[in-house]
Amino acid sequence: MPERELRDRGDLTQALLDNAIWPDGLVAEAGIPVYDVPLVTVGGGIGSFVLVDYLRIAGVPTADICVLSNIGSPWQTYEYLTRVSQIPGPERIRSDSSSRPDNIWGFPSYALSEAWRERTLRPLVHVLGEPIFADYWTPRVGDVFKSMARESARIGYPTMLVKGVVRMVRRRAGGGYFTVLTPPGGTGPTKRVAYRSRFVHLAVGYPGLRFLPDLQEFREKYGDFTRVVNAYESHEHVYEALRTRPGTVMVRGGGIVASRVLQRLMDDRERYGLQTKIVHIFRTFVTGSHGPHLWSRRKGGDGWAYQGFNYPKSVWGGQLKAKMRRLDGAERVTEYKRMGGTNTPKRRRWQQQMRAGREGGWYEASQGLVERVEPAADGTLVSLVTGDAGTRKIGADYIIDCTGLEADIAEHRVLADLLAHGGAGRNPLGRLEVERHFEVKGTASGDGALYATGAATLGGYFPGVDTFLGLQIGAQEIADDLARRGFGRRIGPVRSTTQWVRWALGRPVQEG
Repeated sequence: MPERELRDRGDLTQALLDNAIWPDGLVAEAGIPVYDVPLVTVGGGIGSFVLVDYLRIAGVPTADICVLSNIGSPWQTYEYLTRVSQIPGPERIRSDSSSRPDNIWGFPSYALSEAWRERTLRPLVHVLGEPIFADYWTPRVGDVFKSMARESARIGYPTMLVKGVVRMVRRRAGGGYFTVLTPPGGTGPTKRVAYRSRFVHLAVGYPGLRFLPDLQEFREKYGDFTRVVNAYESHEHVYEALRTRPGTVMVRGGGIVASRVLQRLMDDRERYGLQTKIVHIFRTFVTGSHGPHLWSRRKGGDGWAYQGFNYPKSVWGGQLKAKMRRLDGAERVTEYKRMGGTNTPKRRRWQQQMRAGREGGWYEASQGLVERVEPAADGTLVSLVTGDAGTRKIGADYIIDCTGLEADIAEHRVLADLLAHGGAGRNPLGRLEVERHFEVKGTASGDGALYATGAATLGGYFPGVDTFLGLQIGAQEIADDLARRGFGRRIGPVRSTTQWVRWALGRPVQEG
């Protein structure tokens, strides 16, 4: 058959699109090549990486795992997001010392590794003094990427990676799943290929950027994508412009990214002697410690809610984790609201900078709800902000939206198809509903299982899903469930010890 005719045939047919369960013959009729592999993980980010790490350490051979991804390395997306949100390689991220995506044992911790590498006891002294005598110690983001690169090579991750864009996952008649991939243009004989597997794991990250309605309306109406920006998109031009002339920046949001953007603006102001003014708008303005009772309170002040990590530490292995596994429906929503909310670590450095800004009159923070944004005659951006004192107009040269990566899961093509045709449903917070072992409810197919971890599952029985340690806990639950189903085996004390020694020595994992 001619190559062009093969490409034309090797695509999704209406019959495939209309059927939720695909017989093998229906896929063959469409001319889509089928590749068999026991387990497919979709995403290729840190979520995929940590599951593959667990399975490889458990002895699963590389031939039994396929990673489908449009990125070249597990840390690529996270590296981009940290960089544009003002956390370059030498800076430290909001992660615990023992939360290592490259090391399932968490020992040695990042602090111990840094102390050994730099021949200094300072990281260890810092950890011993946290959080009373020092801020929480956290790793440099560049060190996180380097350690993942080493582990990626050690477990043979690149050999399992197949580049392309996943279009959908459909259940297979007789059990298992078909995962449809669109390879990069010109790399295959057909437009689509399909991977037939017993197990599928989804770790697709955040569905996309969420712009606040007034900012989205402004960008669409005026076509201005340079002065109204999201902190999670490239916006280095804002800082470069402020270095050439004085300007006013409106920062919106009260989380970790807002604090990082503020610190960048303040660092530049100090480093280059700039005259930048900052107007900071909080939707909820926190004035002090807050919480339902004495044993469940969070520090706060000057608009911020302070917390060392995304969630209380007991989420990852204490009473709160055990409690959440028992809750369903409205009770689970209530608990999420109680412990959730936007927060950021309290860092001494930018606390001093904000204090200096308030005293100098160039940093102003207030509570308000922005009704709309419109251009003024002088070329500035005017925001109509409603607060306790009524409605006022605030002008700025730039607006940086730091409200987060919280688009609806239906905006992700694979997740939308799973909701429409795969039997998946939403949890009480609107994300994918998963079991306690992270199998997506309603998607079972014969003896096969479909799992999901990461931000798409927030609202389930385990709260800290979108953190390093949360991804590792999810991977461990899935690996144990797969072992129960006969795929791989549980990592017992002897294998765990021998494999840790191999990890410490940098030797490849031992299969079988």
